[in-house]
Amino acid sequence: MPIADLEPRLWPVGALVRAVADALAVRFNPVLVRGEVSGFSRAASGHCYFTLKDATGQLRCAMFRRAAEQLPAPPREGELVEVEARLSVYEPRGDLQLVVERLTRAGQGALYERFLRIKARLEADGLFDAARKRPLPKHVRTLGLVTSLGAAALHDVATALARRAPQVSVLLAPAQVQGPHAPEQLLAALRRLAEGESPPDAILLVRGGGSLEDLWAFNDEALARAIALSPVPVVTGIGHETDFTIADFVADLRAPTPTAAAELVAPPRDQLVAVLDAHETRLNFLTRQFLESADQTLDGVQARLERPSARLVDQHRGLDALVSRLSRQTDAALERSRAAAREGEQRWSMAWNRQADARRERLARAEDRLALLSPRRVLERGYALLTDPAGDVVSSVGAVRAGQDAAALLADGALELSVTGVRDRSIVDALLQ
Repeated sequence: MPIADLEPRLWPVGALVRAVADALAVRFNPVLVRGEVSGFSRAASGHCYFTLKDATGQLRCAMFRRAAEQLPAPPREGELVEVEARLSVYEPRGDLQLVVERLTRAGQGALYERFLRIKARLEADGLFDAARKRPLPKHVRTLGLVTSLGAAALHDVATALARRAPQVSVLLAPAQVQGPHAPEQLLAALRRLAEGESPPDAILLVRGGGSLEDLWAFNDEALARAIALSPVPVVTGIGHETDFTIADFVADLRAPTPTAAAELVAPPRDQLVAVLDAHETRLNFLTRQFLESADQTLDGVQARLERPSARLVDQHRGLDALVSRLSRQTDAALERSRAAAREGEQRWSMAWNRQADARRERLARAEDRLALLSPRRVLERGYALLTDPAGDVVSSVGAVRAGQDAAALLADGALELSVTGVRDRSIVDALLQ
């Protein structure tokens, strides 16, 4: 039959959409796609939706909750990313879409993977647990600051503190915040502040924004563990609000910027002064209230007072009765104490005698056992102690030779001997049978 005579297949819409989706899955999946992020949003379900575009096209993307939970921070608008995804069709609308399994910043794939591995390892060790993190002190008097001398973050923090809390003293521990030596310098500066003779009330670890490579010093595992072990609470203000580092996850508190970090640890002086004024007002009110109440009480007591002479007579009588009762009670108590002391002395003497008799008996038994172990008792049973000419004890036939002199120590004296021959152990076994 000629092709022209074939009738076209009639497709239901849903079946055609599924066929297209199947064809795409067979032809393309999985795919790696690079593009700029646009319109990123996170739904209440945890799923994320955005558009991936470049100069010539765009694709709708869906990132389900399981994959979205692996994102340390949402991508910024216009940020260049690489995604590992599946090309599919959203059947209810027939829209072409990418189902994203993994998202990394473009050009930072290996570095970002390293970031995720460090983050997962520290999270498994419990360094991110909220229960581990310490609250900031209510009133910071001395603040430690770790940053670079040339960083804009230093100026931002100093400006914020001068404006809000000039009463706070700052201990600066300078360190590089970028470069190969930055992690070790940051670690040394942190320890210098936290373990010094006069540690601050809190420590700020800050720097300005930058790329993942620029902020990499703050992803150092040793630095993260030092932050977790610091005896002083640590607040981070690293980069911009969308930047996240390992140090941010471990710190006791994370601020979106260096300025915000300074504001978190140092409430405005005007606010503190207002609180003090309120306390002073309330204290004055309570003082006046107390004095007025005391005056009323005094007036009432004065009105109830009798003639002083009669009151003194009653008080003397009462005092005499108390003295008499106290004397009787004291005599009775002393007599009870003496009786108890005599009884205790008798019990102690009896216990001491019993203990002494028991100890003498144990000593006699020990002396008898010790006498039984005396070497002289062994010699009295017919045994001898054999020594060579040097005076060393001979315990084996291998220690002497035929013709060698020896001495045998008995219970009542010693014998001078000469070895005429040496026999093996069989002669001993035969004699002892």
